[in-house]
Amino acid sequence: MALQAKEIYVNLPVKDLDKSVEFFTKLGFDFQPEMTDEKATCMIVSENIFVMLLTEPFFKTFTKKELTDASKSTEVIVAISADSRQSVNDIVNKALEAGGTASNEPMDDEYMYLWSFQDLDGHLWEVMAMPENNDLDKSST
Repeated sequence: MALQAKEIYVNLPVKDLDKSVEFFTKLGFDFQPEMTDEKATCMIVSENIFVMLLTEPFFKTFTKKELTDASKSTEVIVAISADSRQSVNDIVNKALEAGGTASNEPMDDEYMYLWSFQDLDGHLWEVMAMPENNDLDKSST
């Protein structure tokens, strides 16, 4: 039987935890108070998916490797799904209004609608809607 993890936790280093929490709150994410202190917080992406935002000094305690400056290079792209094309646009527009930057132009093809942004630390986020999961109404841009 293949490995089936019950939950996934993505760990991301951040320069300013308070600013990162404020940014992701503006996008509509919630946080687990019992997993939050001055060094880290647990952002709830879905019932079984979480992003741990860790201050850079705290993140460094988990690895012997150098941290990557996400504003200059990329190691990972965090991709999340949305219910519709309009939801993709709403999430990315909220990110841009909250201080994030555009990563790419929206991509629209028969398989998916995708748009991406960079958070305050330069981490790449893709938001996508796929037609097999929803109705990609091309009129909502």
